[in-house]
Amino acid sequence: MNSKTQRLDFDGSQGAKLSARLDMPSGTVRAYAIFAHCFTCSKDIHATRRISAELSQKGIAVLRFDFTGLGGSGGDFASTNFSSNREDLIIAADYLRKNFSAPSLLIGHSLGGAAVLSVAGEIPEIVAVATIGAPAEAEHVIHNFGSSLDEIAEKGEAVVKLAGRNFSIRKQFVDDLNSSKVLDQVAQLKKPLLVLHSPIDQTVGIENAQQIFIAAKHPKSFVSLDKADHLLGNEDDAVFAASIIASWSSRYIEDGSSTEEEMEARNVVVAETGLGKFQNTVVSGPHHLIADEPTAVGGLDSGPGPYDYLSAALGACTSMTLRMYADFKKLDVGKISVEVSHGKIHAADCMECTDEERQKGGKIDQFERMLTVEGASDEELMAKLLEIADKCPVHRTLEKGAKVATRFA
Repeated sequence: MNSKTQRLDFDGSQGAKLSARLDMPSGTVRAYAIFAHCFTCSKDIHATRRISAELSQKGIAVLRFDFTGLGGSGGDFASTNFSSNREDLIIAADYLRKNFSAPSLLIGHSLGGAAVLSVAGEIPEIVAVATIGAPAEAEHVIHNFGSSLDEIAEKGEAVVKLAGRNFSIRKQFVDDLNSSKVLDQVAQLKKPLLVLHSPIDQTVGIENAQQIFIAAKHPKSFVSLDKADHLLGNEDDAVFAASIIASWSSRYIEDGSSTEEEMEARNVVVAETGLGKFQNTVVSGPHHLIADEPTAVGGLDSGPGPYDYLSAALGACTSMTLRMYADFKKLDVGKISVEVSHGKIHAADCMECTDEERQKGGKIDQFERMLTVEGASDEELMAKLLEIADKCPVHRTLEKGAKVATRFA
C-alpha cells in the first residue's frame, strides 16, 4: 500500500500556526494516529518521518506536527512548556476529529511520549497508546540544562544549547516540568499501552521504561529496541518500531472496512481545509481525498478538480460495467481502461445529440470516452462493448440529468 503526505496547518494552544503533515494510506484508512515528536525536535526528523510512513503503508493515517515554536510552527518556544505541548496535542486531535476522523492511536517519542501518556485520558476516542524512549516523568529533560539551571533560577531565563542549537529556557518551563505527574496519569490510563525502549539509550535510560511499565495497568506490553540509539537513527530500527506498533495496535483499532449497511447510508463530506483558495477534503467512509483547482485559476493543484472527479466517476463506472458484462458472458478479455475528457461544445456540433437538442443552440457539456479493452479485436464484440458502456449508471445519470436538493444543515 502506497501513501501520500498532505501539508496542513492549524492554530495551536498559543494562537500560532502549527505546521503539520498527514501521512495518508492510498487505500482504506484503518485508523488515525497522532505522533508527538521528541524534545526540541520536529515532525521531520528521521524517526518521526520513517515511522509515520511505515504506519501509513499499513493503513494507519498519521498526523505529525511541530509543537509551538519548533520546526515550521510559529510562536515563541521560550513561552511554551510541557502543559502547552499537551494542549497542542488536544487541539491536534480536535483538528482531526473535525476535518477527517478522530484519532484512535497516540504515539510519542521521548518527551513526546510523556506528553501522550499524560493527555491520552483527555481524548475520548483514543483506544491505545505507544511510547518510544519516553521518560517516566517530564522533569527528566531538566538534566539537559546542566549548569544553566542556576542562571534560570536566578535570572528567570537562560540560553541553553541543546542538540547543537540555542534555546531560551525560562523558569516557568522548569517549574511546569517539575509540577507534571506523568506516572500518576499512567496509573489512571486504563488504555492498552505499548512501551518501546532501547536498553542502551544514553539519553533516556531504560529504567524509565521499567517505571512506566510498572505504573501502567494491563493490557500493557514492552518491546526492546535492541541496539537502537535514542533517536532511532538507523533505518532498520525505525521500520522495526513502526511494524511493532502497527501489529500491536491492530488488536485495538477498528477495521476501516465498511459493512453493506454503512455503504448504503454513506454520504460524501466535502470541507475546506483552509489551505489555499480552493483546497477541500473529500471524505467517503474510510476513504479520504483532496479536491482543488489548478494554479492557473488560483488553486494549489493539490488534487483533482470537481469536473475531474465527475470524469473519474464516469470512467470508473464504465470500466466496472464492462468488467461485469465480460465476466457474465465469460469473455476472454484482458485489462480494461477508460480515458475520459470533458469540455464545452456548441450544441450544433454535437454528433451524439438529437436534432431537437442541436436546435436549442448554445453550449453544452460533453464527456468523451476512449475505451481500451485488451483482447477485444472482433468488430462485433467491440460494437457490443460500446453498447454496454452506454448502460453504465453514471452515464445514464449524466444523460437524463438529476435533481439536486440543497438545504442548510
